[in-house]
Amino acid sequence: MATGLLGQAALAAITNTSVYTVPPNTFAVFSVCVLNRSTTATATVRIALAALATPDAGGKEYIEYDVSLDPGGVLERTGLMMNAGKILVVYTSGSQVSVNAYGIETSTV
Repeated sequence: MATGLLGQAALAAITNTSVYTVPPNTFAVFSVCVLNRSTTATATVRIALAALATPDAGGKEYIEYDVSLDPGGVLERTGLMMNAGKILVVYTSGSQVSVNAYGIETSTV
C-alpha cells in the first residue's frame, strides 16, 4: 500500500489526464493540488473522480469544473476518497499546469 505521493503529472493542455488509479482491493483517502505554473496566463481546470479515463459526459463525476486558476494560482481539494478502480482525472486549458495527489491507500481484504 502506498502512502505519501500517489500520482503527479505536468498536464498537457486540452487533454484528460489520468493522474492516479486506485489499485484492486484497495480504497484511497487523498488530497489533490493543482498549480498553474504560468506567470502570465489564466488556466481553467476540471477534476473528476471517474470510472474511466474519460469522465462521464453527463458531468456527475466532476468535483470541479472550469475553475479559473490565475497565474501562480493553486486549487486544492482535501478529504477525497475513491474505491478500487476509480481514476483521478484532471483536465486543463493551460500548458503549464501541474497536479499532485497525495494520501494513503488501505486494503479492503
